[in-house]
Formats: sequence, structure tokens, C-alpha cells
Amino acid sequence: MREENERIQQFISEYVSYLEIERGLSVNTISAYEVDLLSFFDFLNPEDLSEITRKDFSNFIKFLARKELSPSTITRKIASIKGFFRFLSFKRYIKDNPSISLNSPKIPKRLPKVLSVSEIDKMLKQDLDIKEQAIMELLYSAGIRVSELVNLDIKNIDLAQFSIKVFGKGSKERLVPVNKKCVEIIKKYLKKRKITALKYNSKDNLFLTDNGKPITRQAVYRIIRKQGELLNKSVSPHTMRHSFATHLLENGADLRVVQELLGHASIVTTQLYTHISKKALRDVYFSINK
Repeated sequence: MREENERIQQFISEYVSYLEIERGLSVNTISAYEVDLLSFFDFLNPEDLSEITRKDFSNFIKFLARKELSPSTITRKIASIKGFFRFLSFKRYIKDNPSISLNSPKIPKRLPKVLSVSEIDKMLKQDLDIKEQAIMELLYSAGIRVSELVNLDIKNIDLAQFSIKVFGKGSKERLVPVNKKCVEIIKKYLKKRKITALKYNSKDNLFLTDNGKPITRQAVYRIIRKQGELLNKSVSPHTMRHSFATHLLENGADLRVVQELLGHASIVTTQLYTHISKKALRDVYFSINK
């Protein structure tokens, strides 16, 4: 049993390296996959990896359902496990892949929350310091992910060309335009950042804490959540991104262009925002024609 546990741990470590080096997944995604696999094998505690059956997976899914986890969380855990067993099969560490016919629960489509233009404008006019202004403006005017924002380096900002270079999922690079207002705010922030960076000999990250360290995702979430509370709404960095995409489409932007700006691998993901736009139009129509 102990030898088998050590062997499984070795396979997981090898799989994690594969995800990092060959798939180029983010640290957070890899960490989530690893936790999912460890929880699966902790539940199963198999004596022999080759003896795991389809029923074992079903029992694990039932276990997750009893914990009242959301369908999306269960789906991610299943995807983690299936990916791992595909890897084992490809490497010929196992003869047969017992997860090959494993189905994920259906996830109901939920439209992401979107703020109106006036609500965004109100948030951006709140009492913010220059760093908070720059963060809010970038998230909305560029529609970038929070992970892309915290990893943004100074060398990837071209204010003269009104653009930034971001590295999205799978380290895919894309150029994103930013508007004049955002550029002016970033210029002001850079003056403050220079003082902090010199004092603490900071790295090249654009956004730094007062102690000269790269800002964290959690810190950005706190900034956005605080501004949302002033509107009596639950707002996250992703809300800003959703609002950016929706407002573009509502103003006639081409779907393919929005796909490029957001860094979506598939246009199917971007098409979700067209439903939001249609819903907004229906709401306006029925509010006028009551």
C-alpha cells in the first residue's frame, strides 16, 4: 500500500511538471488540479492503480455531491481526474483508462454579472488613490483578467502606442489597446511607483504594494469589492471584464474583435456576451412598454 501511494505521488508530480512545461498552465490552475487529484486518491486509497474502475469514479462523484459542491466545481474535479488518467494511459503507466466514459454533470448556463456604463462611471469617480484608479481603469478599459493585471510588467506597457502586452491562459501573448484616460492615469501612477520601486529595489511588476512587493490578486479583489459595496452590489475584477465585453458589443463591436481583445481561445465563450446584450435590450424595451 505504501509503495503504491509513493508511486501515485510520483505520477502526480510528473503530471504537474507536464502541465507546467508542456501545457503552460498557470500556477493557480496547476495547484487546483493537484489538490483535486490528491483528494480523489485520499478518498479512494487504492491498493493498486490498475484496479481502479468506473464504479470508483461514480462513488467519488456521489461523495462530492453529498458535500453539496457546485456542478462547476465537480466538473472541474472530474476534468482534473480524466486529464490525469489520459496522461497515465499515454505514458503507458496503466493498460486501460477507466475514466474514458466518465460524464460530467450538466452546468446550467449563468450569465455573468454586468454593470451599466453609469455604474462603472460612478465607481471610477469614487475617492480612489492613483494606484486604485489605474487598476480600475485597466480592468475596465482593457478587459484584462486579474491574473494578467497582477503579472503585468512595466516593459509590457507602451503608453506612446496606447497599448499593453498581456500574457493570458497558456502564456498566450496578445496586444490590448487602452484609451487616453487610462494612459494619463497610468502616467500619474508611474511617478508614485518610481518612488516606491527605488526605495525597496522592487521588481518590474507594474503594480506594487506600499512595501514595494508585487500586488496580489487578493488585494485587487479587495479594491474592487470595496467600490462595489458603494453601489450596494457584489463586484469582482471579472465583473469589470464582463462589463467591458458587453458594452463593446452593445456599441456595435465585431464579435471576433471582442474575442481577440479578451483572449478567448474559442468564439463560443465570447458569444455568451451576445446573450447579455440581448437581455439588456429586452429589459429596456419592457421598461418602456409596461
